[in-house]
Amino acid sequence: MRVACSLAMATLVGCAPLAPPPTSLVPQSRPPQLARPAPPSVASAELAQFYRGLEQDLLTRGLLRRDGGGPDTPYSDEDLLRNFETIAFFDEHFRQGLGSSGALSRWQDPVRFEPVFGPSISEEQQKTDRAALTRYTQRLNRVTGHPMSNVTQDGNFKVIYAGLDDRRFVQKQITSHLPGIDTVQLSSLLDAPRLYYCIVIAGGPSEAPFAYTNAVALIRSEHPARTREACLHEEVAQGLGLRNDSPKARPSIFNDDDEFARLTSHDETLLRILYDSRLTPGMNPEAARPLLLDILNEMKP
Repeated sequence: MRVACSLAMATLVGCAPLAPPPTSLVPQSRPPQLARPAPPSVASAELAQFYRGLEQDLLTRGLLRRDGGGPDTPYSDEDLLRNFETIAFFDEHFRQGLGSSGALSRWQDPVRFEPVFGPSISEEQQKTDRAALTRYTQRLNRVTGHPMSNVTQDGNFKVIYAGLDDRRFVQKQITSHLPGIDTVQLSSLLDAPRLYYCIVIAGGPSEAPFAYTNAVALIRSEHPARTREACLHEEVAQGLGLRNDSPKARPSIFNDDDEFARLTSHDETLLRILYDSRLTPGMNPEAARPLLLDILNEMKP
C-alpha cells in the first residue's frame, strides 16, 4: 500500500541564501572520502527481509508489472473519465474520514525535484536512485507539458530515500521543508505502518491549498528494487495531484492491488488531463465535467 495525503500550509518559509565563502589564496585540501554507512540496525534489517519476501510473493503472482498494460487490460474513454474524477478530485484518506474531497489539486509553478538521502544510503544506491528519478522526471515533463526538472538544492518537491535508522534526519528534512506540517501529518510520515510502503504529502498556502507549492515523498530504503521503483512512480504522480486510488482503475498504479510498478498508458492520460490549462486548482467535479470529454477527445490522433 502506498499512501498520499494533502497539506494546507499556513506558512511557507524559504531558505535564506548562504554567505559566500571567504576568498583565500591558499589551495583548499581535498575533502576526505565519505564514510561508509553504518551497518543497519536489527529492526531495519528485519524490515528489509520482510519487504524482500513481500516483493518476491508479488512477482511470483505476476504483479508489479513494468509493461504499462496491454491487450489484457483494455479501457474505454468512459473508464478514463470515471477514473480521473475519482483519482483527481478525492484523496485516499477521505474514505477513512481523514482527507479532503471535491476539489482538483495540481502545481501551477515549475516543479523542482530534489533527491535527498539519509545517512544509511550508500553512494552506489544514491547514484541508482538519482538516475531513476531523472528518467522519471523527463517522462513526466514530456507527458504533462508542465516544466519539471531535477535539482541538487532548493527543490520544492523533495524525494527522501531513508530507512528506519534515519528517523532524526527525516524529521529534520520534513519540518524544514514543510514548516506548516502538524504533528499528526508528521507522524504519518515518520511512523507509518510497514504495510505503507511509501508516502507523500503535498500542499499549498492556506489561501490556495489546492495549488501545490511544496511536497515531500518518503521512500523506504529497506525496499528492494522493484518496490522502490513502484514507490517512486506512484508517490511522485500522487504528489503532482492524482492523489487517490481506485479499485476500478486498470491498468494503473493508482490501485492498491500492486499489479503495476510503473506509470501506465492509462495513467499518462490522466496526467495529461490534469495538466490541461483549462483545469485549475480548486475546481470541483461539476465545473470540470463539461470540459473533460473535450480534453480527452483532443488528445486523440
